[in-house]
Amino acid sequence: MTCDPIVLLHAQALLRSTPEGATDYLRADLREPGLILDRVARMLDFGQPVAVMLLGVLHLITDDQDPWGIVARLMDAAPPGSYLAISHPASDIDVVGIRNLAYQLHELMPMELRFRSRAEVAALFDGLELVEPGLVRIPEWRPDSDEDLANPATVWGGVARKN
Repeated sequence: MTCDPIVLLHAQALLRSTPEGATDYLRADLREPGLILDRVARMLDFGQPVAVMLLGVLHLITDDQDPWGIVARLMDAAPPGSYLAISHPASDIDVVGIRNLAYQLHELMPMELRFRSRAEVAALFDGLELVEPGLVRIPEWRPDSDEDLANPATVWGGVARKN
C-alpha cells in the first residue's frame, strides 16, 4: 500500500503541534507493525494509554497477511488503559449490495479488498473489552437521532479497551 504524496504534504503542513498536544504523521505500511511500533515509540509515551485507530484500512489487508496478528501485535505494545477503534466494511450486511460495491471498488482500485463478517471483525478485538454498545453497524454506535439509525451503512464499528 502506498500513501498519496499529496496527503503526506497536507498532513505535514496541517499537523503543527505543541508540547501540550503533540501530533505527528507516520507514513508506513500497516503490514509492517514492527516498523510502525519502532517509529511511533519515538513519538508516543508508551507509559501512558494510547489510542490505536484502524478506521477504513483493515479491508486492504488480506487474510493471508493476518490482520488479526497485526492488530494483536499493535495492542500487545499498547499499555493497559489503551483503546482500539476499528471500522470495517461488512460482508454480512446487504450481501448483494456489498458484492456490487466490491466489484465497483475493484474497478476503480485494482487491489484485493476483504470485507469481513461481524464474527471476523469481532475476532480483531480478541483479548480486549468492547465498549458499549459493542461491535455494531457504525450508525448504531451511539446514534444522535433516529435519522442516524436509518443510515444504511454496511460497516462494522467498535471500540475496545485493553485492561
